[in-house]
Amino acid sequence: MNKEEYFIKQFSNSKFIGDDGAVIDGYVYSMDAFFENVHFKKEWMTLKQIAYKSMIVNISDAIVMNAVPKYALLSVAIPKSYTNDDLKNLSKGFKKAALEFGIEIIGGDTISNEKLDISITIISKTSKPIYRNTMNKGDILCYTGTLGFSKKDLEKLLKNKEISKTSKFIKPTLKQKFFYEIAPFITTSMDISDGLFFELERLSKANNLGFEFFHDIDEDIGTSGEEYEILFSFDPKYLEKIKKIALKHKVKLNPFAKAVKGKYSTKFNNHHF
Repeated sequence: MNKEEYFIKQFSNSKFIGDDGAVIDGYVYSMDAFFENVHFKKEWMTLKQIAYKSMIVNISDAIVMNAVPKYALLSVAIPKSYTNDDLKNLSKGFKKAALEFGIEIIGGDTISNEKLDISITIISKTSKPIYRNTMNKGDILCYTGTLGFSKKDLEKLLKNKEISKTSKFIKPTLKQKFFYEIAPFITTSMDISDGLFFELERLSKANNLGFEFFHDIDEDIGTSGEEYEILFSFDPKYLEKIKKIALKHKVKLNPFAKAVKGKYSTKFNNHHF
């Protein structure tokens, strides 16, 4: 058990802990941290890009619980060296994401700090939340898009090399319209933030199930984090329906495994850089 799991287990008496957000009376409350030198280095992105991504990674959690983001609370630790222009550029990133997803920023907190640390709480509305622990034996496991490029781009950044401004590592692309349409046909879902293998391990623990893979998955694909693609499960009878919806939204589908009796764990280590 890693330190993150151990710490979360200290609050295991709460019925709301265990998913990407807590569902209370039709609302989903989710929160993520986005800290300098943990999730990013200031040399890698503009302040506008940093703020935008910090919002997107939080919004992603809400979407995969079948919730529509409505409000945001921002907690920002601001370096003393930042100028008013820096603060303006930072705020532009928050507002850009909020405008794109129809979110109202309703408050938060600011403090002075040596580096830029951001924590965001997203409040979302849902009528039928989707949880991590509702997978059934025999369900098909699937993920969207192409995995692996975020890891490759991160490796370039760590070597002080440039990456494309359209890199998924800098600007994740969420697939909310596709997801909301398939939501009635799926059993579990989560986003791929730490890497496919690590998300599968979480799903295995939550559902007490293992996975029978249809083919081998390369390490660079399975361990690539910061992807923010959607990992989900569904009854095989809905495969063709989900394929049609994916075609409509031009989303690449990757069915790769079946839920079976047993458990799954990965041999790879989960870590930030």
